[in-house]
Amino acid sequence: MPNLDVLKRYLLPGLVFQSLVIGGGYGTGRELVEFFLTYGPLGGFLSMAIVSTVIWSLVCAIAFELARSWKAYDYRSFCRGLLGRGWCLYEILYFVLMVLILAVIAATAGSILRQSLQLPYWAGVIGMMAVVGFLVFKGSSTIESFLSLWSVVLYATYATFFLWCFSRFGSEIINAFTTSELQPGWYQGGIRYAAYNIGLVPSVLFAVRHTQSRKEALVAGLLAGPIGILPGVMFFVAAVGQYPDILPAAVPADYLLSVLGSRSFQLVFQMVLLGTLIETGTGLIHAFNERIKGQLEERRVVMPDGLRTLIALVLLVAAAVLARFGLINLIAKGYGTITWGFWIVFVIPVLTIGAWNVLRSKKNA
Repeated sequence: MPNLDVLKRYLLPGLVFQSLVIGGGYGTGRELVEFFLTYGPLGGFLSMAIVSTVIWSLVCAIAFELARSWKAYDYRSFCRGLLGRGWCLYEILYFVLMVLILAVIAATAGSILRQSLQLPYWAGVIGMMAVVGFLVFKGSSTIESFLSLWSVVLYATYATFFLWCFSRFGSEIINAFTTSELQPGWYQGGIRYAAYNIGLVPSVLFAVRHTQSRKEALVAGLLAGPIGILPGVMFFVAAVGQYPDILPAAVPADYLLSVLGSRSFQLVFQMVLLGTLIETGTGLIHAFNERIKGQLEERRVVMPDGLRTLIALVLLVAAAVLARFGLINLIAKGYGTITWGFWIVFVIPVLTIGAWNVLRSKKNA
């Protein structure tokens, strides 16, 4: 059996990264169709499997090593080391994105339970808030265990989904790939999709504290890209079997599940999706709490456990209210601007200043 400490050092950061990406990245499948399948089966696959994965891996590897060498395991400490006085720019972008994603999660959780189990909308919202609040209260160790365990459940569900789809319309999938032409600009989808998610990497850094060497941090970062994208790749290949009919589907996951015709598996898939929303919400709020904890520790003040839960509930209630009053649509209009803002204040500095620091530290060593 693999050593648990080794798994924590090499795989845990990638699993936590995947947990944060899934909720807003490819849970419904709409994002994968929008960013990749519009370039055709072949172009979309190459864009996802190569372009997005390489960008994720490079940024994660550099960020993880910087966090380890600086011992900066919350986004405030990390961004202060990377951006100096400009660190607050990342804080603004992160807070806006966090509230937006939490609003989407609250609305989606309520809708899932209403459609699947005919429960009231607010039952789903309150239930999700309760689970997230409990996990945040328990702290890093419990959160790491939950995110890792649910990632295993997620992989098993997506693998089952992929194999089932391939058994039903594998010939259509193979034919779509073999007859597809590489459409111009296919790589743009990969760049845009990487930008769509990569700004959340600093919120993963609490899981990097287990790494003990430069090699471990770099390898964990390089593995984070494939770990994060693999479930999405399985879904994409399954969706290719229904190309191009699936392109206009509002929720491609439901479209494929309806083709399979299994109500029981559809229910299982939706429950797993609900768990991924809890993963994403927990990870985002925990990263915000770790930022506050780090600032309090600088003042030699211990952060009360109750404060963690209180912050979580305040954020979740505010996000739920925004979702119900329709302000989420107003915020979403600026989401593209926020995404590219992360590239300016995080990704580009990591790939330039951060990479230079990593190379310089290696030379000095």
